Amino acid sequence: MHLKNSNKEVALLNLEDKEILNQLNNNVEGIFNRVKTVPQKIIDGKAKTRIYLLIDEIQYLNDPTNFLKYLYDEYEYNVKVVATGSSAFYIDKKFKDSLAGRKRIFQLYPLSFSEFLIFKTQEKINDELKYMLQEPSYQSSYITGATTLLFEYLTYGGYPAVVLEEDELEKKMLLNELKNAYLQRDIIESGVGKETKFLALIQLLADQIGNLVNSNELGNTLGLDNKTVDKYLYVLAKCFHIDLVRPYHKNLRKELTKMPKVYFNDIGLRNAILGRFDRPLNRMDKGMLFENFVYNQLRIKHKDDQPIKYWRTASGYEVDFVIEKSVGNGYAVEVKWDCTQLLNKKYKKFIATYPNFPLSCIDYKNTEIISY
Repeated sequence: MHLKNSNKEVALLNLEDKEILNQLNNNVEGIFNRVKTVPQKIIDGKAKTRIYLLIDEIQYLNDPTNFLKYLYDEYEYNVKVVATGSSAFYIDKKFKDSLAGRKRIFQLYPLSFSEFLIFKTQEKINDELKYMLQEPSYQSSYITGATTLLFEYLTYGGYPAVVLEEDELEKKMLLNELKNAYLQRDIIESGVGKETKFLALIQLLADQIGNLVNSNELGNTLGLDNKTVDKYLYVLAKCFHIDLVRPYHKNLRKELTKMPKVYFNDIGLRNAILGRFDRPLNRMDKGMLFENFVYNQLRIKHKDDQPIKYWRTASGYEVDFVIEKSVGNGYAVEVKWDCTQLLNKKYKKFIATYPNFPLSCIDYKNTEIISY
């Protein structure tokens, strides 16, 4: 929409359309049948005008690597290609070349809470909450509305179509459709052999967000060997349903061998997997939900530059999130539904061991999370 409003020439192509797909498989140049201006090949210098090609589900092409390489090499200066794909397995299988020097990769997450507020046309609340971060003593009249919207986000998540839907029954139906479509696609494309147990595994994980993932324990529960459980965990992570968070430790070897914790990329999809759509205040798992929410906001803030980890001792002392911003320096976050329940003595060992990682508590009334 921004490009069109700027009077740019834009073509949107969905390769789930078989007619378009067949045309492009037979002739790369056929893509220019979809635009008004056919670009001229330019050897030196930039073109006066540029065509923008937005291609969805690029992995369905027979040879997406050569397709994109050809467009870049022949039309670098006057054609801009934005290609998206929703199948990690097909993308890995179809792209036989790294396209080094010809691409930039972006991973699109569900909407952050800040983006959610914008989609809900609540920019004023978003601005007020950000101002409250700069001026902690400032009392905003919008905080009650922000809490209501946060509870909606914790229930239905951040998929744009779900956020824009006003009817709650329709929100649930959309999430259930997404759940069924995505999981069935992933089962087919990844070659999962035991569909029922794969679905049972994701339900178990959904019910233990923020907890350690013990492959042996999960295998015993489901009647699967550890190798199969690890494969299913890989599939779920590869398909962007879950993230496996590793422990923070000074000893890298120990860090790599300890069990990860699990979080879901979208809280709404997680709730759909369990069939739970009660509002947070009435739920036994509201603490889990909020911890997953904070993880998602931190992940968006730090991306891949500063991996989010957790800290835990053999005796069970734990800090939810540790972010190392530079070697030996960073910050740590403990998540509670209500930070007045925080027992400070539980964190003395972490504070003593990592004095350069100041520890703070975040609860659902804390506005710090809004800016991510």
